[in-house]
Formats: sequence, C-alpha cells, structure tokens
Amino acid sequence: MPNLNRVFAALSDETRRAIVARLSLGETPLSDLAEPFDMSLTAVSKHVRVLSDAGLVSVRKRGRTRYCHLEAAPMKDAVDWLDNYRAFWEGQLDSLARYLNEEELK
Repeated sequence: MPNLNRVFAALSDETRRAIVARLSLGETPLSDLAEPFDMSLTAVSKHVRVLSDAGLVSVRKRGRTRYCHLEAAPMKDAVDWLDNYRAFWEGQLDSLARYLNEEELK
C-alpha cells in the first residue's frame, strides 16, 4: 500500500471528497464536475490533479473535453487498512459493553 498516504491526503479535503462522490455516479466532463463549486475551473482542475496523483481519478481527453473517471482500487486499499482498526475498536466497544452490563448487575 505505498500510495496510502497520498490517498488519505487527497481525501482530507472536502472539495475533493465531493468530487469523488460525484464521480461515483459515473464519468463526467471536467466542466460539468466544476459547475457546483464556487471556484474557477482552474481551481477544480488542481483538485482533480491531486486526486489523479493519488490514483483516485483518471482523466481522458476526447476532442477538447477532458473526462474524469473514478478509480476505486486505491480506496479499497484504504478501506482494507481501516478494517484492521475496525476490528480493534469493535473489540474495545464489546469489552466496554460487557463491563457496563456487569456493573449494572451489581
């Protein structure tokens, strides 16, 4: 998982998370992707570049239009990494629940 730091850094920004959410619906022209944001197309392009550098987005040019496509594999690596900690925290919460139940029975 050598790219994990880039994935988390890319997803740390609210605008980039919104871009990923939009792209989860399907490939989108960059101009359409930029439309709901209160920023220039250039600014949105910079966000897309960060996502692309992290491997989360691919950009293909057809004619004069650039299309953005979500690449899900790097997110799976992040989810796999987080799942290790999910098991830990579920165990901690189960222990807490047992402790509270024992205290309640006293």
